Amino acid sequence: MSDEIITGIDIGSSKTAVLIAKMSEVEKEVRVMGFASVPSQGVRRGQIVDINQVTATVESAVEKAERMAGTKVTSALVGVGGPHIESLNSHGVVAVSQPEVEITQEDVERVVDAARAISISSTREVIEVVPREFIVDGQGGIRNPLGMSGVRLEVNTHIITASLTNIRNIDRCLSDLGIANQGALFSGLCSSLSVLTDTEKELGVIVVDIGGGKTDICMYVEGALSYSSSIPLGGRHITNDLAVGLRVCLESAELIKLFLSKEHKDKLIDDVNIGSLNLPEGITKISSKTAIDGIIRPRLEEIYTEVFKQIEKSGFITAVPSGVVLAGGGAQTVGTLETVRRSMGMPARIGKPAGITGLVDEVLFPQYATVVGLLLYSLDNEPTSGQKINLKDFDKILRNLSVLSSIKKVKNLMKSFMP
Repeated sequence: MSDEIITGIDIGSSKTAVLIAKMSEVEKEVRVMGFASVPSQGVRRGQIVDINQVTATVESAVEKAERMAGTKVTSALVGVGGPHIESLNSHGVVAVSQPEVEITQEDVERVVDAARAISISSTREVIEVVPREFIVDGQGGIRNPLGMSGVRLEVNTHIITASLTNIRNIDRCLSDLGIANQGALFSGLCSSLSVLTDTEKELGVIVVDIGGGKTDICMYVEGALSYSSSIPLGGRHITNDLAVGLRVCLESAELIKLFLSKEHKDKLIDDVNIGSLNLPEGITKISSKTAIDGIIRPRLEEIYTEVFKQIEKSGFITAVPSGVVLAGGGAQTVGTLETVRRSMGMPARIGKPAGITGLVDEVLFPQYATVVGLLLYSLDNEPTSGQKINLKDFDKILRNLSVLSSIKKVKNLMKSFMP
């Protein structure tokens, strides 16, 4: 099989990141060819509030990534997150079609479809169904039932749903740019694919992806995704607090936050010299005690308190001994590890994306965990390449057929769908 070009687009509240890579089935690796990240506009708390601004932002990021990769983007996977994300666990059961032989892929697909058949609001859409475990004739804990013998096949699944309006708006943005949407994936799930180890998943772990306007949460229990949610708090709220507390504009507050997170992380100096930032307010010194202990840490504590409430709500609080793995841009905020350990009483570490090769120097940072995870998802799940064909596409094709060449074009059309 020839190499396939795959693209991941993470439309976040603070940035829009695009990653173009080549996927090799022989080597089972993802090689990055192009990358771009631009400030986001028109997105608030993970949801689109201005579709024209989002379209322009995605177009800018895609063009930069295309120039670096030297290829054209025609389809992409998109990461979504925010408070509109909801999840539930469901159970499905079917009779094995050929119990005298073995369980086939068709049986597995039927039982997953049975678990997927749940009643949800017409304003919501199922974006992911993750099997937690299969049960064959009462024997549970099975990861892959293919080839096994049995009469009754059951599955416990984790289902993630999102706002249908938000998904359609993303489709509209990509469609305007001539890009086919291969699927919308929960950004918390994508981050977990790029920052977690297999051991952490087996033992039980929580991924907390702190974005600009929201924080996504994923919990793995016994190797399977078991709970997903999102809260409307993120790194931008810390920036807003700094702007108010230090009496500076939002842009200056963001620069100060980044400066403290990078340059002052392990220092105990109270008066911090920020003259190198050349802030328009003319401030050259700030008190780290005021900024970090008085402003940043209380907001971090609030975020982790809300995350802990979600963990308690899940019912799996005693099943995650590996603790917390932080991702997203907010994971690099000064004092975040100490705060999460104290607020939640769990071990914690900052997760950095892994599992990709190529041009990765600018990518292997916590804020790009989601977009890297989109590519890793493609490697495991083999999304269909090219633009999806629907009834509207057939209508357009048929309207463009001329009378004289219609038979020839129909033959060519049918050949294009043959394996």
